Amino acid sequence: MAIKEYSLRREGARSLSPSFKVREFACKGSDVVLIDEELVVLLQCIREHFGKPVHITSGYRTAAHNAAVGGSKSSQHLLGRAADFYVEGVDVATVATYAETLLLSRGGIGRYPKDAAHPKRSTGWVHIDTRAGKSRWSM
Repeated sequence: MAIKEYSLRREGARSLSPSFKVREFACKGSDVVLIDEELVVLLQCIREHFGKPVHITSGYRTAAHNAAVGGSKSSQHLLGRAADFYVEGVDVATVATYAETLLLSRGGIGRYPKDAAHPKRSTGWVHIDTRAGKSRWSM
């Protein structure tokens, strides 16, 4: 699988899988959209497993946007290898537990729950990425 480059203006409506389009991975203010094909496969597996909509809240990020949102300088979002998302009606822990079955010994999985410790979050979300090494965290 490979990281592909798309134009939001020309290819935003292009289907990447039965459930996802290029525009869902786009960064505000950028025509360029980088997307790892493996990331799309993982998200499609999650969509099919739960049978509910998957909402991507952050996909590819430009360096400027990543800095503005406080992202890591080595964020996988910068490479088109990461997505932050939630599954409609499914809690963060359940989604992350299933993601573990897809990325047993590699990739990044972050848990960002909406709970008493994070009352200002409008929703919880899961971060998933296709890095070669394994990384897990909760925030």
